[in-house]
Amino acid sequence: MFGRADCAKWFSIAGVRGMRVVIAGGHGKIALKLESLLFAREDEPVGLIRNPAHATEVEAMGAQAVVCDLERADVSQVAEVLRGADAVVFAAGAGAGSGVERKYAVDRDGSILLAKACEQVGVRRFVQISSMGAGQPPQAGSNEVWSAYINAKTEAEDDLRSRGLNWTIVRPGRLTDDEGTGLVHLSQSPVSAAEVSRDDVAAVVAELLGVSATSGMTLELTGGDIPVREAVQRIAAG
Repeated sequence: MFGRADCAKWFSIAGVRGMRVVIAGGHGKIALKLESLLFAREDEPVGLIRNPAHATEVEAMGAQAVVCDLERADVSQVAEVLRGADAVVFAAGAGAGSGVERKYAVDRDGSILLAKACEQVGVRRFVQISSMGAGQPPQAGSNEVWSAYINAKTEAEDDLRSRGLNWTIVRPGRLTDDEGTGLVHLSQSPVSAAEVSRDDVAAVVAELLGVSATSGMTLELTGGDIPVREAVQRIAAG
């Protein structure tokens, strides 16, 4: 039975300080990279995980690990985890091999649950990692799982836009495990489909967290030729 104690199980790390950032999907590839970046700049990353066995890997990135399964928790349980946070990142996803039901349960419902919990405890900064292709109907001929994934991301975005949070939505292109270049293309306008490394996605999200001028923006992200910080500053400046 999932209970409040599971969400409140903290693995303490001494000496961290700065912005407290709670990351849903804390054991995912982008999340682990993001946790490492935040810890390196003396922020306080907190990774939400559903499997306690993943705590060691999250801690190795300098983050706290909190067992909180967004598929089974309720709003009050998640809200307790978020108390004291300065920002949240939704980096969760059902992952490869999952079916239609879990695409909606994680990629859509998990984001909605996290946003509701933010509202409940007054955490306003919310960065959502979505996907290029969201916001439009799935391409003709797409299989049902891919269609469900795109629809779930679209509905999660729509829900977030309806809330009074300081949200920024990031739509990466096709993700790779290549080493990051630190050079990206970030745009409020639709861009041609292209690849982007998970390293560079994490770097962009880390930079966006502290830039409130990007609130209310939906950003498409691919590899490019502009340094991450400069790319974010350009977007923030309009």
